[in-house]
Amino acid sequence: MDQLTHSCPRCTQPVSEGDRFCEECGFELPSAATADPATADPRAGLVATPAPSRLPGATGDFVLAAPARMLIGEAEAQAAAEAAAAAQAGPERDEVAGGEPERGESAEDHEPTEAVPVIDPGAGRICVGCGARSIDADGYCEACGRAQPRPRDHQERALAGVCGVSDRGHRHHRNEDAFAVAATSRPGGVPAVVAVVCDGVSSATRPDEASQAAADAASEHLLESLESGVEPKAAMHQAIMAAAEQVERLAAEGPPEPSRNSPACTIVSAVASEGEVTIGWVGDSRAYWFPDDRSGSERLTVDDSWAARMVEAGLMAEAEAYADPRAHAITGWLGADAVEVEPHTTVFTPTAPGVILVCSDGLWNYEESAAALGAVVPTDARTRPLEAAQDLVRFACERGGHDNITVAVLPCLPGPTAAPMPALAHTQEG
Repeated sequence: MDQLTHSCPRCTQPVSEGDRFCEECGFELPSAATADPATADPRAGLVATPAPSRLPGATGDFVLAAPARMLIGEAEAQAAAEAAAAAQAGPERDEVAGGEPERGESAEDHEPTEAVPVIDPGAGRICVGCGARSIDADGYCEACGRAQPRPRDHQERALAGVCGVSDRGHRHHRNEDAFAVAATSRPGGVPAVVAVVCDGVSSATRPDEASQAAADAASEHLLESLESGVEPKAAMHQAIMAAAEQVERLAAEGPPEPSRNSPACTIVSAVASEGEVTIGWVGDSRAYWFPDDRSGSERLTVDDSWAARMVEAGLMAEAEAYADPRAHAITGWLGADAVEVEPHTTVFTPTAPGVILVCSDGLWNYEESAAALGAVVPTDARTRPLEAAQDLVRFACERGGHDNITVAVLPCLPGPTAAPMPALAHTQEG
């Protein structure tokens, strides 16, 4: 028999007897007198719902699978924490990291690409629900109890050569994805653009901090290496190892929470320069190639996951493996529990105009194959990369938004180019 718990009628998060407002979404809880007698608990007027019975690893949640040498425990709880600070920009590059410290937690749905209104910041924040200027330090309106949007819930970054969008989605109470996009010049003035996407492991401690630390460390290391003349493939390997070290350091800041692993995340990164794209990854965040005419679309990465192992071993067909509840159990990640990080790297040379797309599984969950996802990518993605990233995030949210969604789009033309990259063109948070 399923265990019954007291839950908020709006967001289904557990609440305690006597609570007036849900701590997750700020919803005013019904009293016993007004509650639906068919579903209400007579002691507190709360909705009684069965505890979820789905298997760990179902769509929207990462768990750590057993690598060849070590078994890692699994858990589903999530923890609130503040994200790491954004990376510093170099003197000859434009760089934007995709994260801000979190304060409160919210289960409020929001419109993808919708900015948080800012009116007279000196007079204080305005509640997006009732308009009152009474937001407390934890991000809740003292007048209506509604949790306010946080900067990391939705972010957009754009340079001329790379654009990224990240969104919390509809089911998670915070955004545990992080990303960075940047542009720089290699020796001799050769331009290079960088995109990094990291996805926090939900069964780990402080997954939002892990993803932000990895994105910041990897992007900064890539920029420094590229500017100093290191070849992109070597720079990519070094950057992922630097990100792994940074995430591992988080474990030393405090013991893991009960039944949770040390901070962990996945990573995928792309460097485009001189007509080549270098891809590096650990985990199951992905990179795809989509030519303008979509002929020859392909996935450039191979997941470190249970599903990929089953397919590689010939035990299951790809469609069957990715439909299994265990599909998202990852076998490679960054973090203290990873035992040994083994970055994958590959170099791809576009032979036609198109885009490189790097993303977390919050997007590709809905269209797994390159052909299916390519049909969703806007046909003008190369010439309007920011709008394409926005459309893809909106698509995932419309399909349910079960997970955090992060997408970066890099326009590509065949052959080398030596033009310097323009300055930062767009940034939005909310």
